Amino acid sequence: MKIWLLLILVTLSEATIGVFVKLVDDRIPVQTLTFYAFVFATAFLMLTIPRVNKQPLELPRGNLKDTFLIGALIAGQSGFFNYAMTLVPIANAVIFWSVAPFFTFILSWLFLGEKAKKSYILIFIIALTGIVIAKPLQEGYMLGNMVALGVGAIYAAMVTYMRHEGKTETGNDIAWSLLFAALIMSPSVIFVGTGDITGMIRYDSLGLSLPVILWAAGLGLVSMGFAYFGISIVLKSINANLYSLIDIIVSPAAATLLGFLIFNEVPASSMLYGGVLLLGAGAWLTREMSRNDH
Repeated sequence: MKIWLLLILVTLSEATIGVFVKLVDDRIPVQTLTFYAFVFATAFLMLTIPRVNKQPLELPRGNLKDTFLIGALIAGQSGFFNYAMTLVPIANAVIFWSVAPFFTFILSWLFLGEKAKKSYILIFIIALTGIVIAKPLQEGYMLGNMVALGVGAIYAAMVTYMRHEGKTETGNDIAWSLLFAALIMSPSVIFVGTGDITGMIRYDSLGLSLPVILWAAGLGLVSMGFAYFGISIVLKSINANLYSLIDIIVSPAAATLLGFLIFNEVPASSMLYGGVLLLGAGAWLTREMSRNDH
């Protein structure tokens, strides 16, 4: 029961990414914001995961290439996803990101010899129908929608690479990967600036002012740090494919709901209908692919 509760908390923490990015209110350039988030997440994981795994946090000297490559993919995925959140409503970003399972299958088919089933044809038709209905090229949101679709491809590349290397997101290596991701994003502080890290934002509804850096810390600690920390525990008790199946449905739905509750973002009906088809097809494909792993 505790593991399932933790799984729910993990998927909800992942759903908060767009909330924290939007709460920053463009006071920090999104590239620098991503760097700050990686720093907070890395510090959190380096303090907590060794205690949970009861292993010292040692640099994986014999595995530096894999650790760095995963870090680079995390940097690309998070950087572009956060950027998409600044361009479109949360629902748009999470729904178009959910094409990830389809990119995962394509890359697995090309590089891992994943075999296709006849049912995949129907699944892909449903997914494409969902994308068309969701209107990714709609005026005003086209760039953000396209970026979110690209993020799905980057995420799929990371998943495929980790499958190829027989890895999951457990263990101490993920903390080092996030450190590498932070190093990759660190030049943003020089090229786009540090942002208004000492600034305050007034919230009349709350009757108080809060520091901008609080939301950067939330993005790193809650959306990234706690998520990876929880995953490292959850994947010790449940199958990674089951986690993916639940995550691909719950996180986008929760993120869309948070966008509505906090920012009053009301998704277009076409986005909702298309999203339901896309998420359903993605969950179906993930389930079918998990069967191939047994």
